[in-house]
Amino acid sequence: MIRFEQVTKRYPDGTTAVNDLSFEVAEGELVTLVGPSGCGKTTTMKMVNRLIEPTSGRILLDGEDIAAADPVRLRRRIGYVIQQVGLFPHRTVLDNTATVPRLLGRPRKAVRERAAELLDLVGLDPAVYGDRYPDQLSGGQRQRVGVARALAADPPVLLMDEPFGAVDPVVRERLQNEFLKLQATLRKTVLFVTHDLEEAVRLGDRIAVYGHGTIEQFDAPAAVLGAPATEYVAGFVGADRGLKRLSVTPVEPGDLERPPVVRLDDPLGTAVRRLTAEGARWAVVLDEAGRLHGWLPADAARAGAAAAGAGTGTDAGAGTRTDAGAGTRADAGAGAQARTGPGAGTETGAGPGAGAEHGTAGQRHPHGHGPGAGTVRQHTRRMEAWLPVGSSLKQAFATMLQHDAGWIAVLDGDHFLGVLTPARLHEALRRSIGADANALPRTEVSVDTVPDR
Repeated sequence: MIRFEQVTKRYPDGTTAVNDLSFEVAEGELVTLVGPSGCGKTTTMKMVNRLIEPTSGRILLDGEDIAAADPVRLRRRIGYVIQQVGLFPHRTVLDNTATVPRLLGRPRKAVRERAAELLDLVGLDPAVYGDRYPDQLSGGQRQRVGVARALAADPPVLLMDEPFGAVDPVVRERLQNEFLKLQATLRKTVLFVTHDLEEAVRLGDRIAVYGHGTIEQFDAPAAVLGAPATEYVAGFVGADRGLKRLSVTPVEPGDLERPPVVRLDDPLGTAVRRLTAEGARWAVVLDEAGRLHGWLPADAARAGAAAAGAGTGTDAGAGTRTDAGAGTRADAGAGAQARTGPGAGTETGAGPGAGAEHGTAGQRHPHGHGPGAGTVRQHTRRMEAWLPVGSSLKQAFATMLQHDAGWIAVLDGDHFLGVLTPARLHEALRRSIGADANALPRTEVSVDTVPDR
């Protein structure tokens, strides 16, 4: 869609902004241009809509040399979003959004309907915000209007010059999330200029890392972080590039552990036997439809079974010997030493949000008596820590920290896939790096596991 062929921009004083630039952006691709101030990234972008003319070389837009196009008509075919937004202060939000379609001479009714549709698409109710003026909006709201205006004429190409740079970090992250959802739907061809490497990594399908007027590396975010092409790129992405890689490495089914699983209406005795056989301190609880419902601590299951007289054939007290088939000793209380499943080695990691007694599902009956007292249902705790498969490892790590959890459940829609532990998260990151280094799928990369002791 956009192709640079040996493009150079040199100013009369001899300053070379970009030198012999050649790269291509595919249709529907979002490419981030990142680098220090003065490296030529904004100059590159402004040459696409001819706000700056190149000294030499060619720029092709959908196969046509833009040098032969009328600059005004060209710009009306390209969406443009800048950091300062550039809304007209004397025009309403709806009128600002409708600027380009109106310049193109489209019917007034259709223009206003399109503007209202786009405001709704970027999260601004046109009935609430349409008649407001820019000075009546927050910074984040003005940025949303800027994006809506750039999309109003349905351009195939979108140029974005640090569009989220003037808002606070919380609003910036929200705008980034919203833009990613928007891009997943619209699939515009986007050049996105930023000086923020984390933003470039998070948003870009590919990243162009600029040096001084040249592109040092043009590659997928994971490759830039995992295998910097030059010493300059390595220095730019930083020594903590492995941590940055968390944001571009997805959680995959092969990263997960499969803990014991019980059903809501299973007898507690059945649950206790399963937990004991696997040496586990907790089990995942699914409902009758197989959906994730919560988790069951082993000590609560044993206490409930004893109180209900479940007759499991085991002594329910903590620290007693059980016949689990292997003849091993299983400490049933919290802090048990026999542990091979998720959360191993963590005193507070017995489950998501461990220690939160308010997280029980259903009404617990005194002393375990009452309807269902002998089943898993009455002793299940609410699941706080979970996320969908395909989420980034960074999101997974943040969820663990947020809930003080030793593991998190991973779902595919309503379907429970398994759990991700800190150890498995680390292994997933190492496999991702190995996969890029050896040009292999992550599933074919093995890593050495460091024993707990």
